[in-house]
Amino acid sequence: MNAPLEHHRFILEPFEARRFANLCGQFDEHLRLIEQRLAIEIRNRGNQFELVGDVQRTQTAERLLRRLYRETHSGTELTPEIVHLFLQESGLEDIALPGQVPSVTLKTRKVHITPRGTNQQRYVKAILDNDINFGIGPAGTGKTYLAVACAVDALEREQVRRILLVRPAVEAGEKLGFLPGDLAQKIDPYLRPLYDALYEMLGFEQVAKLIEKQVIEIAPLAYMRGRTLNNSFIILDESQNTTLEQMKMFLTRIGFGSTAVITGDVTQVDLPRGTKSGLAHVVEVLRDVPGISFTHFKAKDVVRHPLVQRIVEAYDRHEQRLQGQDASAGERERNHRDAR
Repeated sequence: MNAPLEHHRFILEPFEARRFANLCGQFDEHLRLIEQRLAIEIRNRGNQFELVGDVQRTQTAERLLRRLYRETHSGTELTPEIVHLFLQESGLEDIALPGQVPSVTLKTRKVHITPRGTNQQRYVKAILDNDINFGIGPAGTGKTYLAVACAVDALEREQVRRILLVRPAVEAGEKLGFLPGDLAQKIDPYLRPLYDALYEMLGFEQVAKLIEKQVIEIAPLAYMRGRTLNNSFIILDESQNTTLEQMKMFLTRIGFGSTAVITGDVTQVDLPRGTKSGLAHVVEVLRDVPGISFTHFKAKDVVRHPLVQRIVEAYDRHEQRLQGQDASAGERERNHRDAR
């Protein structure tokens, strides 16, 4: 039986035409996006709103619209992407909790970064509280970006002396062949997402200076053996492409005063067929070790284009169907053997 629809009314004040136009978007595209995502109907005459739908969803929509209206007061030019990110901060289940706001802000030279949503907040808090941290989940959930933000924040507060960017040099399904240049130039393509985040937070010139002084160091995973890393912030990105031996080697490099963040997506392994991912293995081995945090992101945490979330969810459903078919085939094979 369907739940009764609520007609929820409220007024946004003070009414300012410019801010209100910013809130609604061109041809009310922001309101239509909220309607679509929360499965409600939004009716308004000026700043007087009527929301029609499930009680919890209409209350959620009111809180969201009030938050977005407050954003317009600071001069923020709202876009569908920003509205999407506000929705993604929680999905329905998180926005529906009143008074829940991000409690951590990372300050860098160029930007201040506030984690969006419960999982991102939990992830950043874990990085601040633990020496070794794992961020595991699909692309677009902010794992790498927030790790870089935490590293830059720690460097500028002089909690660490340097940042190390580490990544296994594994091609994503295609052979790239011989790469010219020195060591840094050879692995630059693999570290591009980390560089992009650094440039946004520190600026091109500052990043170049810090790399020249080796305050920011690019360290291929294969070259980490034998090192002990003290007073450093170490980021191992794309760690699903480490072998079991490489993951153990990396984790035992960490010295005093250091923080390590290991990010990856166990559904996108590019290792040779039959080689087990070090990330998938380490979750089983270190799950209950004190001082090590694991943050698992899901499709609902994706903060890119809404289609990215749907793509991730579609792949997850397909994977589950295949696993179910494999299990059924195995059961039929066992029954066939027993019958014989």
